[in-house]
Amino acid sequence: MTNPADAGIPRESNSMPFTRGGGPVTPDRAAGRDIGAPERPMMTIATYPNYLEAQRAVDRLSDAKFPVDRVTIVGTDVRLVERVLGRMTIGRAALAGAGSGGWFGLLVGVLLGIFAVGAWWQVVVFAVVAGLLWGAAFGAIAHAMTGGQRDFKSASNLQASTYSLMIDAEYAGQARQILGETAAG
Repeated sequence: MTNPADAGIPRESNSMPFTRGGGPVTPDRAAGRDIGAPERPMMTIATYPNYLEAQRAVDRLSDAKFPVDRVTIVGTDVRLVERVLGRMTIGRAALAGAGSGGWFGLLVGVLLGIFAVGAWWQVVVFAVVAGLLWGAAFGAIAHAMTGGQRDFKSASNLQASTYSLMIDAEYAGQARQILGETAAG
């Protein structure tokens, strides 16, 4: 039986974490900021075409000793952009695996070489060669197991069409003044 006083309060079994007031946990709340407190009223004071310009505006505010913990950059009209870098073959997968394995082998070799008596460099060389071989084998096998489902290498990132600088309403005037002075000067 459910308690009528609990009506409308999300249960802990939900996949989305909630605050005590029932609102979803956002990154600023998850960090301990404003947990259980009502949302602060915010104002958009500027909009930028790219993230770099919005970041520069926050840097200008920080340089002017503005409380930047009251600033939020909000990207709107967000899309995922995936740039295809090239074909992925078993050979390229083996080469990438060998590179990773070689670095791991170097790390293990140096750590074991510290404790080696005599020719420590032989331990390092053996570990690097073993890392290269194992990495190449695992890279080739892992790619072969995909069955040709993803035979390309790509890089993806999120992009927004605009970035708005939102400030707590009580600090909005001060932020506008600082950004206006730095833009004019």
